[in-house]
Amino acid sequence: MTKEEAIVVTDVGQHQIWTAHHYTFTKLRTFLTSGGLGTMGYGLPAAIGAAVASPGKTVIYISGDGSFQMNVQEMMTAVTYKLPIKIAVLNNGYLGMVRQWQELFYQKRYSAVKITSPHFAKLAEAYGAIGYAIDSEEEAEDIIKKR
Repeated sequence: MTKEEAIVVTDVGQHQIWTAHHYTFTKLRTFLTSGGLGTMGYGLPAAIGAAVASPGKTVIYISGDGSFQMNVQEMMTAVTYKLPIKIAVLNNGYLGMVRQWQELFYQKRYSAVKITSPHFAKLAEAYGAIGYAIDSEEEAEDIIKKR
């Protein structure tokens, strides 16, 4: 839907891997991620920087519920400066990548991976942004087409 023209930003986690695997990147400097550095919370400040540095470009920030909450207060910055960042938070109630490693290498001995989250659409509205709660691929496509 972006016609490969967007700047796509991710935090660290499964969403980062899924984005790298499933989005077709054809241009340099259109995938902003911390790579293997493991910096949860990198994404929103990076998306803000991309939006300021590239006016007129579509900036899409994809995050997990854990990473997003690391710097959620920066929503205030994005709203204050009216930055047109589209944010997708994959909310599964876990630090997914950490949980995956605990499954693979630690015989499912889970530690600190189950998390709770606010209602992200309402949180966006509390910051003065527009928020949607989406439960299906069809709903996501409808919202993306409208925005």
